Amino acid sequence: MTTERPERDLWSCPRCGRTFASTGQVHTCAPLGDLETRLARASPVVRATFDAVVDAVTALGPVEVLPQRTRIALHARMSFAALVPRSRWLDGHLVLARRVDSARFRRIDVYSPRNVVHTFRLASPTEVDEQFRAWLAEAYRVGRQEHLGR
Repeated sequence: MTTERPERDLWSCPRCGRTFASTGQVHTCAPLGDLETRLARASPVVRATFDAVVDAVTALGPVEVLPQRTRIALHARMSFAALVPRSRWLDGHLVLARRVDSARFRRIDVYSPRNVVHTFRLASPTEVDEQFRAWLAEAYRVGRQEHLGR
């Protein structure tokens, strides 16, 4: 028998309005930028790759796309992915609740047993394939905190 914990309400920062799963979450309290401005220098293929990632995630459920100063975060109850458009590719990372060893990840940083950051680079929308979409779905579940038994 599994016991599900009720989902707690999100806390909203009174200064910037961002939502967080933890009350008083430490964050850079800064206004969000404009998504189109953040993507203005991206090549058409980088923009198409970005759109393919966002389309894959929005198909999973509600998500906030947060254009920040240094990245574009994908946020559910918590941020579970970040994207950084470059001139010829899209850099980013996914937060998974386990380590996934794959040549597709440029670096893996283990912060805790259920907080493992996988850094990637995508050069084409075709790289948002079935395998990558499965990792996005797993990261989305982490963002929803479903890995915590909620």
